[in-house]
Amino acid sequence: MVLGLLRRLRPQGASGAAPGLSVPLPAGAGAFGCEAVDALGQPLGATEVTVTELDSHRVAARGTTDPYGYYMAALPPGRYSVMLAAEGLSPARETVDIVAGVALAPARVVLEPGRRLELPPAGTWVFDPPHTAIRFIAKHVGMAHVHGRFTRFEGGIRVAENMGDSQVSVRIDASSISTGNQTRDNHLRSADFLDVENYPHIDFTSTRFAYHGGSRWTVHGTLTMHGTTRSVGLDTEYLGTVNGGYEQELRCAALAEAELHREDFTLNWRSMLARGIAVVGPTVQLALDVQAMYRTHDTPTPPH
Repeated sequence: MVLGLLRRLRPQGASGAAPGLSVPLPAGAGAFGCEAVDALGQPLGATEVTVTELDSHRVAARGTTDPYGYYMAALPPGRYSVMLAAEGLSPARETVDIVAGVALAPARVVLEPGRRLELPPAGTWVFDPPHTAIRFIAKHVGMAHVHGRFTRFEGGIRVAENMGDSQVSVRIDASSISTGNQTRDNHLRSADFLDVENYPHIDFTSTRFAYHGGSRWTVHGTLTMHGTTRSVGLDTEYLGTVNGGYEQELRCAALAEAELHREDFTLNWRSMLARGIAVVGPTVQLALDVQAMYRTHDTPTPPH
């Protein structure tokens, strides 16, 4: 149970240390607090906090710090692992012992800058389709989520000496959409949605790479779908490079995601609802799990 007490707490007493906090507690519960700061001592708001029971490994509480970097939770007595994570910084862990009736003073937790992975060598990298996935999740109106993917695509990355000048391009065969339901897939291919007969491809071309610290980047670019082009930012986590695969070639990998609004691409769900057609909702979550091979004169052609 996360308390609504997220405020700046001042040290008390001659020693400057804060004693236990005076906060209301549920019967038989204790509480702890933490303060997330960066290496310069500045508060880290919106830091993700996950509290896990050490014995059972069950997540007991989860939340984010307030604008001052503070978080507090009331918990049953026991020993817990507390993990704090913020974009571009290395996660930090603390162990706390919760005692019934005791609210522990907030512990200051410093999150250090994240280790920056070695960037891939400059040159051309081609997607390896068997180890790359382009998936999406959409809310079905009045029902559960629809999960799907595109099974045919091609693309690559041109890594520049200055990573910010790199480029990525992807071409997706729109007719390869698959949600595990043939009737629904045929409807998604129809003029009501992707209209694959008139718009056979979905294209993404990057315009710039923006670095956010650690392994986080945003790949800005344009997405063309259903005859309409819009600016899109892919929130990207770079996973590094490795020698491996079926021919032991050099590979790099990344995860990327974005939220698309269907009406931006003239896919008008409101008019379909008016016609009584139950469709997916107005937003679609796009996720890419990319693995690419470094292209040289003897790089093998990826299998399909």
